[in-house]
Amino acid sequence: MNSTIRIGIVDDHPLLREGVVNTLRKRAGLQVLEQGANAEEAKEIALRLAPDVMLMDVNMPGDVFAAVRFIATQFPSVRVLMLTVSEAEEDFYSALEAGAHGYVLKGVSGPELVQAIRAVANGETYITPVFANKLLSNFKKHEAEVKKIDLTHREEQIIREVSKGLTNKEVATKLLISEKTVKYYMTCVMQKLHVRNRVEAVAALWRYS
Repeated sequence: MNSTIRIGIVDDHPLLREGVVNTLRKRAGLQVLEQGANAEEAKEIALRLAPDVMLMDVNMPGDVFAAVRFIATQFPSVRVLMLTVSEAEEDFYSALEAGAHGYVLKGVSGPELVQAIRAVANGETYITPVFANKLLSNFKKHEAEVKKIDLTHREEQIIREVSKGLTNKEVATKLLISEKTVKYYMTCVMQKLHVRNRVEAVAALWRYS
Protein backbone atom coordinates (compact mmCIF):
# COMPACT_ATOMS: atom_id res chain seq x y z
CA MET A 1 0.00 0.00 0.00
CA ASN A 2 1.10 3.54 -0.68
CA SER A 3 2.59 5.15 2.43
CA THR A 4 -0.13 7.81 2.23
CA ILE A 5 -3.58 6.59 3.24
CA ARG A 6 -6.22 8.05 0.91
CA ILE A 7 -9.54 8.77 2.64
CA GLY A 8 -13.13 9.48 1.65
CA ILE A 9 -15.52 10.95 4.25
CA VAL A 10 -19.29 10.58 4.00
CA ASP A 11 -21.52 12.19 6.63
CA ASP A 12 -24.64 14.32 6.30
CA HIS A 13 -23.54 16.78 9.02
CA PRO A 14 -21.28 19.37 7.29
CA LEU A 15 -19.81 20.86 10.48
CA LEU A 16 -18.88 17.49 11.92
CA ARG A 17 -17.50 16.38 8.56
CA GLU A 18 -15.33 19.48 8.31
CA GLY A 19 -14.08 18.89 11.85
CA VAL A 20 -12.96 15.39 10.91
CA VAL A 21 -11.34 16.68 7.73
CA ASN A 22 -9.40 19.34 9.64
CA THR A 23 -8.26 16.77 12.19
CA LEU A 24 -7.00 14.36 9.55
CA ARG A 25 -5.28 17.01 7.43
CA LYS A 26 -2.99 17.77 10.35
CA ARG A 27 -1.70 14.19 10.39
CA ALA A 28 1.20 13.06 8.25
CA GLY A 29 0.50 10.22 5.87
CA LEU A 30 -3.24 10.89 5.56
CA GLN A 31 -4.91 12.47 2.54
CA VAL A 32 -8.61 13.38 2.40
CA LEU A 33 -9.71 12.90 -1.21
CA GLU A 34 -13.36 13.91 -1.15
CA GLN A 35 -16.45 14.32 0.99
CA GLY A 36 -20.02 13.12 0.57
CA ALA A 37 -23.31 13.39 2.44
CA ASN A 38 -25.31 10.22 1.69
CA ALA A 39 -25.11 6.54 0.82
CA GLU A 40 -25.21 7.09 -2.95
CA GLU A 41 -22.32 9.55 -2.78
CA ALA A 42 -20.32 7.01 -0.80
CA LYS A 43 -20.74 4.51 -3.64
CA GLU A 44 -19.86 7.17 -6.21
CA ILE A 45 -16.67 8.14 -4.37
CA ALA A 46 -15.64 4.48 -4.14
CA LEU A 47 -16.32 4.01 -7.84
CA ARG A 48 -14.48 7.12 -8.98
CA LEU A 49 -11.58 7.41 -6.52
CA ALA A 50 -11.24 4.03 -4.72
CA PRO A 51 -9.86 5.52 -1.49
CA ASP A 52 -7.97 3.25 0.89
CA VAL A 53 -10.41 4.02 3.70
CA MET A 54 -13.99 5.27 3.53
CA LEU A 55 -15.37 6.89 6.68
CA MET A 56 -19.16 6.53 6.74
CA ASP A 57 -21.91 7.45 9.18
CA VAL A 58 -24.58 4.85 10.00
CA ASN A 59 -27.45 7.33 10.01
CA MET A 60 -27.63 9.38 6.83
CA PRO A 61 -29.85 9.55 3.72
CA GLY A 62 -30.01 6.39 1.64
CA ASP A 63 -29.50 2.72 2.41
CA VAL A 64 -26.18 2.90 4.24
CA PHE A 65 -25.72 -0.83 4.83
CA ALA A 66 -26.49 -1.56 1.17
CA ALA A 67 -23.83 1.00 0.23
CA VAL A 68 -21.32 -0.64 2.57
CA ARG A 69 -22.12 -4.04 1.05
CA PHE A 70 -21.75 -2.62 -2.48
CA ILE A 71 -18.36 -1.10 -1.67
CA ALA A 72 -17.10 -4.21 0.14
CA THR A 73 -18.18 -6.44 -2.74
CA GLN A 74 -17.26 -4.31 -5.74
CA PHE A 75 -14.20 -2.56 -4.30
CA PRO A 76 -12.61 -4.88 -1.71
CA SER A 77 -9.51 -2.68 -1.55
CA VAL A 78 -11.67 0.13 -0.10
CA ARG A 79 -11.90 -0.43 3.65
CA VAL A 80 -15.06 0.95 5.23
CA LEU A 81 -14.83 2.44 8.73
CA MET A 82 -18.11 3.46 10.36
CA LEU A 83 -17.90 6.75 12.31
CA THR A 84 -21.17 7.22 14.16
CA VAL A 85 -22.99 8.18 17.34
CA SER A 86 -25.04 4.98 17.20
CA GLU A 87 -24.35 2.53 20.01
CA ALA A 88 -27.15 0.26 18.83
CA GLU A 89 -25.84 -3.29 18.68
CA GLU A 90 -28.06 -3.96 15.68
CA ASP A 91 -26.32 -1.16 13.73
CA PHE A 92 -22.92 -2.51 14.73
CA TYR A 93 -23.61 -6.06 13.60
CA SER A 94 -25.38 -4.91 10.44
CA ALA A 95 -22.37 -2.79 9.51
CA LEU A 96 -19.88 -5.61 10.01
CA GLU A 97 -22.13 -8.12 8.28
CA ALA A 98 -22.30 -5.74 5.30
CA GLY A 99 -18.50 -5.66 5.14
CA ALA A 100 -17.32 -2.76 7.30
CA HIS A 101 -13.87 -3.21 8.83
CA GLY A 102 -14.34 -0.95 11.83
CA TYR A 103 -16.83 0.83 14.07
CA VAL A 104 -15.81 4.04 15.84
CA LEU A 105 -18.03 6.26 17.95
CA LYS A 106 -18.08 9.99 17.27
CA GLY A 107 -16.41 11.97 20.00
CA VAL A 108 -13.25 9.87 19.90
CA SER A 109 -9.98 11.73 20.15
CA GLY A 110 -8.01 12.65 17.04
CA PRO A 111 -5.25 10.14 17.86
CA GLU A 112 -7.76 7.28 18.30
CA LEU A 113 -9.46 8.09 15.00
CA VAL A 114 -6.10 8.08 13.25
CA GLN A 115 -5.24 4.79 14.95
CA ALA A 116 -8.52 3.31 13.72
CA ILE A 117 -7.92 4.52 10.16
CA ARG A 118 -4.40 3.10 10.10
CA ALA A 119 -5.56 -0.22 11.55
CA VAL A 120 -8.37 -0.59 9.01
CA ALA A 121 -6.07 0.45 6.15
CA ASN A 122 -3.74 -2.38 7.21
CA GLY A 123 -6.54 -4.91 6.95
CA GLU A 124 -7.33 -5.09 10.66
CA THR A 125 -10.70 -4.67 12.38
CA TYR A 126 -11.04 -1.75 14.78
CA ILE A 127 -13.84 -1.19 17.28
CA THR A 128 -13.93 1.65 19.82
CA PRO A 129 -12.63 -0.15 22.95
CA VAL A 130 -15.34 1.12 25.31
CA PHE A 131 -18.05 0.01 22.89
CA ALA A 132 -16.35 -3.36 22.34
CA ASN A 133 -16.30 -3.90 26.10
CA LYS A 134 -20.02 -3.09 26.28
CA LEU A 135 -20.77 -5.65 23.57
CA LEU A 136 -18.67 -8.27 25.33
CA SER A 137 -20.33 -7.51 28.67
CA ASN A 138 -23.77 -7.94 27.15
CA PHE A 139 -22.71 -11.17 25.53
CA LYS A 140 -21.40 -12.60 28.81
CA LYS A 141 -24.79 -11.96 30.40
CA HIS A 142 -26.26 -14.45 27.95
CA GLU A 143 -23.62 -17.16 28.24
CA ALA A 144 -25.63 -19.18 30.75
CA GLU A 145 -28.59 -19.10 28.36
CA VAL A 146 -26.36 -20.14 25.48
CA LYS A 147 -25.60 -23.38 27.32
CA LYS A 148 -29.33 -24.15 27.37
CA ILE A 149 -29.31 -24.19 23.57
CA ASP A 150 -26.88 -27.11 23.67
CA LEU A 151 -23.88 -25.43 22.09
CA THR A 152 -20.60 -27.27 22.51
CA HIS A 153 -17.65 -25.60 24.21
CA ARG A 154 -16.01 -24.89 20.85
CA GLU A 155 -19.23 -23.48 19.39
CA GLU A 156 -19.63 -21.16 22.38
CA GLN A 157 -15.99 -20.13 22.05
CA ILE A 158 -16.36 -19.26 18.38
CA ILE A 159 -19.68 -17.40 18.64
CA ARG A 160 -18.17 -15.37 21.50
CA GLU A 161 -15.36 -14.21 19.22
CA VAL A 162 -17.77 -13.54 16.36
CA SER A 163 -19.83 -11.36 18.70
CA LYS A 164 -16.81 -9.09 19.06
CA GLY A 165 -16.88 -8.41 15.33
CA LEU A 166 -14.02 -10.74 14.36
CA THR A 167 -14.00 -12.31 10.91
CA ASN A 168 -13.72 -16.08 10.44
CA LYS A 169 -10.06 -15.66 9.54
CA GLU A 170 -9.38 -13.59 12.68
CA VAL A 171 -11.19 -16.13 14.86
CA ALA A 172 -9.17 -18.93 13.28
CA THR A 173 -5.91 -17.11 13.98
CA LYS A 174 -6.87 -16.35 17.58
CA LEU A 175 -7.99 -19.91 18.36
CA LEU A 176 -5.20 -21.54 16.35
CA ILE A 177 -7.57 -23.47 14.12
CA SER A 178 -8.28 -23.34 10.40
CA GLU A 179 -10.72 -20.89 8.84
CA LYS A 180 -12.56 -23.90 7.40
CA THR A 181 -13.07 -25.22 10.93
CA VAL A 182 -14.49 -21.87 12.06
CA LYS A 183 -16.95 -21.91 9.14
CA TYR A 184 -17.99 -25.47 10.06
CA TYR A 185 -18.72 -24.57 13.68
CA MET A 186 -20.54 -21.37 12.71
CA THR A 187 -22.73 -23.45 10.39
CA CYS A 188 -23.53 -25.76 13.32
CA VAL A 189 -24.34 -22.78 15.55
CA MET A 190 -26.65 -21.24 12.96
CA GLN A 191 -28.46 -24.55 12.46
CA LYS A 192 -29.02 -24.95 16.20
CA LEU A 193 -30.30 -21.38 16.50
CA HIS A 194 -32.37 -21.65 13.30
CA VAL A 195 -30.84 -18.51 11.78
CA ARG A 196 -29.40 -17.63 8.37
CA ASN A 197 -26.28 -15.61 9.14
CA ARG A 198 -23.80 -14.38 11.74
CA VAL A 199 -25.80 -11.29 12.70
CA GLU A 200 -28.96 -13.31 13.29
CA ALA A 201 -26.95 -15.85 15.30
CA VAL A 202 -25.78 -13.21 17.76
CA ALA A 203 -29.19 -11.54 17.81
CA ALA A 204 -30.82 -14.90 18.60
CA LEU A 205 -28.64 -15.22 21.67
CA TRP A 206 -29.91 -11.86 22.95
CA ARG A 207 -33.49 -13.14 22.84
CA TYR A 208 -32.68 -15.74 25.47
CA SER A 209 -32.05 -13.03 28.08
